[in-house]
Amino acid sequence: MYWAKQMSSVISALIGGGILGIAVVGYLYVNGRIAGISGLLAQVLQPKSLLANPALWFLLGLFLTPFLYGLFVQPEIKINAAPFSLIIAGLLVGFGTRLGSGCTSGHGICGMSRLSIRSVIATMTFMLAGIVTVYVIRHVLGAVI
Repeated sequence: MYWAKQMSSVISALIGGGILGIAVVGYLYVNGRIAGISGLLAQVLQPKSLLANPALWFLLGLFLTPFLYGLFVQPEIKINAAPFSLIIAGLLVGFGTRLGSGCTSGHGICGMSRLSIRSVIATMTFMLAGIVTVYVIRHVLGAVI
């Protein structure tokens, strides 16, 4: 039973990654732009017709897809964090996005697929920071999040 559940998670991740890859490549070929989330948000915030903006539709799809998925599959993700913590985390991510000249999706998916050295270094930095943060919070501070 345990292995079946693990295999189901692996298959879901492969399917999700494949769909994400197709969406990113499709966006690049159709619009000639990279589908990094911070760049897409910047495009949406530029003054032009919102309904004719492909970035808006891409972001809307990213936002709505988990809700549609939840109609068919019962997700096992639970967030046990105070709303204030989530707001602070979001602000820190936004600051890091500006500091790193792009977000994790832009560097990790789009930049690395183009073999951008800057994106490889940025992604390694993101991953290392995440690993160190989890280690410190769970094993040094003893917090269970």
